[in-house]
Amino acid sequence: MKHVGLKLSAIAISCSIALSTQASSTLFTNVDVFNGTENKLYQDHHVLIVDNKIAKVSAKNIDAADAVVIDGQGLTLMPGLIEGHGHLQMNGSSLPDIENNRNWEELAARSAARAESALMSGFTTWRDMGGMGAGLKKTIDNGELRGPRIYPSGAFIGPTGSHADFRNFTTPNETFNGPQSAGARLGMSCTADDEGAIKACARQNYMQGATQLKLMSSGGVASSFDPWQLNAYSLEEIKAAVEVADAYGSYVASHAYSKVSLLRNLEAGTKTLEHAFMFDAEVNKQMKQHDAYMTTNMTAFSPYLGQIEAINSNPASARKAKTAQAAFKNYIPNVKKLKPKLGFHVDCVGGVAACEQQANHSIYLSGEFFGNFYTLISMTSVNGEIVKLSGETLDPYIDGKLGVIEEGAYADLLLVKGNPLEDLSVIGANKKWFDAPKRNGIEAMKLIMKDGKIYKNTL
Repeated sequence: MKHVGLKLSAIAISCSIALSTQASSTLFTNVDVFNGTENKLYQDHHVLIVDNKIAKVSAKNIDAADAVVIDGQGLTLMPGLIEGHGHLQMNGSSLPDIENNRNWEELAARSAARAESALMSGFTTWRDMGGMGAGLKKTIDNGELRGPRIYPSGAFIGPTGSHADFRNFTTPNETFNGPQSAGARLGMSCTADDEGAIKACARQNYMQGATQLKLMSSGGVASSFDPWQLNAYSLEEIKAAVEVADAYGSYVASHAYSKVSLLRNLEAGTKTLEHAFMFDAEVNKQMKQHDAYMTTNMTAFSPYLGQIEAINSNPASARKAKTAQAAFKNYIPNVKKLKPKLGFHVDCVGGVAACEQQANHSIYLSGEFFGNFYTLISMTSVNGEIVKLSGETLDPYIDGKLGVIEEGAYADLLLVKGNPLEDLSVIGANKKWFDAPKRNGIEAMKLIMKDGKIYKNTL
């Protein structure tokens, strides 16, 4: 075995994509393993990586003559984190800012910066829930940029005046006049006011590399014209999107706040409920019956919520945020009691520093609300199951599991100093949000591996 210190300076890591190359076999020794599914650490284990997969996990020494050996020094080896609902392309300060002030090249450049930030924060997989096609994904997969694996949804699909409508108040209607907003012209949103239009938007997204669809079936907060209580799509309209997704062997993810919308989506065949703030026992029963998941942004329950620029810069959004927080008061006790299949999501609209702060605060809040283990599986194995809903035909990473440490899974791994089951700060959790200091990586996250390649090592 070749024992290599692999100590790389932070400057060298940030300056060269070539550092992501790695020997065909890597052996981690002397590590405690959190496998992404069990509420325990497997102490003093050894994990062998061959090419881009986990080949063996053992309490005994592993004979791997040609492997590069990394002494884990008793640190914790865990799966790479998975963002269950992010928006790399939505990187202006607010929806009006994106619509009016950011052209395609700035959005693209900022997306690349966001992607690298995500990877260096430990997010090795990213389910992008609208606003972006497959271009950035392909560029990262080709090795030209650094970032997580991406499961893109393509353009948001929603009706006129919905959470997917980025137009200004005086911009002509897109159903009557064709694409009028910058968001529509750039393929970030697709206005669809009937079943035929929904199917056309869905097929366009799949043609351009989407792995799943994102519907805006209820109102939201960050948008200007839709009450959050709005049930924007009918049962038949949601079924139209599901019909197309089924044809591709994929699924629909739906932005849904109200109980009416949640139940309507489940009846239609939607597989993931995004936000799902009116979750209760009846919704939970239907989720189990339909084998569905939900993902929720914990910052919706933060006392800092009103300070988000995407909300406080828009008077309509600021008003909606106050009433929404009051209406969602039963969400946390219901989740604690019922323990649905919940995926972690940050849902940040903004630049690198703002989204790093929001992600850290989101991890902290989830731990405070639901405990560290439930938070960790929501960021690893549960989100790993969610991304695999894209199906065997469209899943770009079909050859292995994600979000777990087990034989045959992809070698997307983090080595952290400390026990995340006891302390989520080792993966970035921070009680502070906007008042948190800007950071350059996470100090306790000593090593980041994606697809068998090392992108950070500060052992």
